[in-house]
Amino acid sequence: MDALAAEAEAESQEAGSGGAFNPETGEINWDCPCLGGMAHGPCGMQFREAFSCFVFSEKDPKGIDCVEKFKAMQDCFREHPEVYADDIMDDDEEVDTVAPVAEPAPRSDAPLDATSSEEPAVSPAAHEDSPSSITAA
Repeated sequence: MDALAAEAEAESQEAGSGGAFNPETGEINWDCPCLGGMAHGPCGMQFREAFSCFVFSEKDPKGIDCVEKFKAMQDCFREHPEVYADDIMDDDEEVDTVAPVAEPAPRSDAPLDATSSEEPAVSPAAHEDSPSSITAA
């Protein structure tokens, strides 16, 4: 998941210690300072839907059933850059700093073993008796 989902997870963990979510009552305090005012403003409804979905999600991994709601919230953020520019920039910076994972280059000095997908080079003479090299007389 992206930074917003991770942030929501952190906030829901804080909720157990007096944060936005009260597990005893099952209610979310949308005015909690820990939510940073995200529950209000032009994308408040989308935030509330995504956050509520995540808090009450019983799927594994937690919140996987909320991806579409988080996407809708992010789309709303992008539609209102005058309000959410800092949040949009934070997400873009995180995406830019993630480097692709490259596979290690094969070692030329490593011996081939039985689990290797590479076949060892075989001279043509080794195939002289193979059925493909026998011609009908």
